[in-house]
Amino acid sequence: MQSELATFCSLLANDRLTVPVGEKRLMEVKLGELGSWMGKRDFTPNGLLASIRNGHDRYYNKYINVKKGGIGGVAMLLVGYVALSYLWEYDHLKHDRWRKYH
Repeated sequence: MQSELATFCSLLANDRLTVPVGEKRLMEVKLGELGSWMGKRDFTPNGLLASIRNGHDRYYNKYINVKKGGIGGVAMLLVGYVALSYLWEYDHLKHDRWRKYH
């Protein structure tokens, strides 16, 4: 048992147990690996739908489907909706602001 632990620790120290770039999460990717990581992503319609589904499931399980939930997850969703709506309508609002009313 002790020798197995020593072997495992030596493997970790030698950095032989590295995860392939395509299997890393975005937060774990270094800036130099970003191009190859983007090349490993699936940009087909099914791949994009799967990534959206995974993101929704992760958000739902982290903020909504909890034992003692508060208003934080729903408030975050509403703030995102308001910000996105403002960005979509900004061009129209900008022209209304510059228009003279006299």
